[in-house]
Amino acid sequence: MHFRVFVHFQNVSARDNWGQEKQAVFLYGVLAEVETSPDRRALFAKLAQEAAAQAMIWETEIRRAGDGPPGYRPSTRARLVAALVRRLGGQRMRHVLSAMKVRGMSIYQSTPPQLPVTGAGGAAESAPHPMPRRMEDIREDIGRRHRNVAGAHGGTVRAAVFGVNDGLVSNASLIFGIAGATADRHLITLSGVAGLLAGAFSMAAGEYISMRSQREMFERQIAVERDELARYPREEAAELAVIYEARGLPRRDAERVASAIIANPQSALDTVAREELGLDPDELGSPWGAALSSFLAFSGGALIPLLPFVLPFWAGAGATAMKVSIALAGAALFGVGATISLFTGRRALWGGLRMLLIGGAAALATNLIGRLFGV
Repeated sequence: MHFRVFVHFQNVSARDNWGQEKQAVFLYGVLAEVETSPDRRALFAKLAQEAAAQAMIWETEIRRAGDGPPGYRPSTRARLVAALVRRLGGQRMRHVLSAMKVRGMSIYQSTPPQLPVTGAGGAAESAPHPMPRRMEDIREDIGRRHRNVAGAHGGTVRAAVFGVNDGLVSNASLIFGIAGATADRHLITLSGVAGLLAGAFSMAAGEYISMRSQREMFERQIAVERDELARYPREEAAELAVIYEARGLPRRDAERVASAIIANPQSALDTVAREELGLDPDELGSPWGAALSSFLAFSGGALIPLLPFVLPFWAGAGATAMKVSIALAGAALFGVGATISLFTGRRALWGGLRMLLIGGAAALATNLIGRLFGV
């Protein structure tokens, strides 16, 4: 399924586009410098050549507009990123590099399936290049990867489970810690409510900022690629071909596949975003939706150990409310751990017991600290 981003950006000047391409050339040189793989070094060297060629196109437009010849000097940000790449490597810095219009980051994300070849004895062996050899293979591979990515990032249930777990463990620890320092039921309740609200709003704000920043970065990069596909599709096809060639596809086939993809406007932008920038359009979500989900998940988990202190039928029974709170928190911890095992593939019993032990240890530690300070 292809994606569409409905967002309006101000027109970027030719000088800005020229600067982005020159910056990409600079960073490609750094990537080639730190890469230990000859294939990846060759990829970044070729991509640097393609970026330099596109920079020349923009330079021609700048000169045609009557401006003087531009001069490029890496910005402070580009030099900082270059230093981090030299220190950490391209793999760890791929998301930052993608945001700076450095293409080819998809090589760090996943390895395409290898096609079996027949050996001398007739047995199937792994292909020497991790890339499909035919047009049909590469189209199927792209479709498979898109489906896998959508499945991997469609974990709304998974995110909710971990949000509930965060609220449960943090507020149970807070409540049991306060209970260790004082038997005042109202103070325990007030602390639990404050912990629930503070944690839920903090999680929601953090999730909103994270999702908004990610979405803005994706939208900006996708808008730039959309503009470049419209202005010079031939150069975009050449860049895409370089990436496919570096991943094992013969040069002629890589050029043929890239040209076919770029010729189809419905798939070109989607493919370029994934293959050149390493961006995942399926991660474009709603910041408000993410913030609300995070708020509700955390609140739901944090409410469990707090319930016995706010429900009327336990009013005045501090000791009973505490026992019920411990029981509810323990059962919820086991349930969350068992649910998480669905995503880890481990046994549900072991997952539940492990979460119960970890959460119980945290609550016990805060309770002992509360007793120490309470005394």
